[in-house]
Amino acid sequence: MNIQFNKRDPIYLQVVQYFKQEMAIAHLKPGQEIPSRRDLANQLKINPNTAQKAYKEMENSGLIYTEGNLPSRITEDSNVLKNVRKELLDEATDHFIVAIKPIQVPLDELVDLVKKKYIQASKDKEDSHD
Repeated sequence: MNIQFNKRDPIYLQVVQYFKQEMAIAHLKPGQEIPSRRDLANQLKINPNTAQKAYKEMENSGLIYTEGNLPSRITEDSNVLKNVRKELLDEATDHFIVAIKPIQVPLDELVDLVKKKYIQASKDKEDSHD
């Protein structure tokens, strides 16, 4: 688990965001067991109370579930998982629009540029794996 913590946002929310991203790209699969709160705290070198707070937030959001004394698991609810992906895409798009809007780029030019950059980034990623 590799999280680059920033100084802006509460750590527990950054942990939740990391789990959401991992779910959205299917690195964390539905029903997959996740580390205990204590193990997570040790792995990330964070306070156990912070890990507990992150897990509580994820349980309240339906992202994970815990049955009795069994380990916590990623939700198997496909609607929750679809919503996580949609939420992340909406967030990223909103940030992009706020950043690009002042430049007043025509929409067709912007779409072409995004398409080219996206394709190039995909090729670069493939090349780096070779």
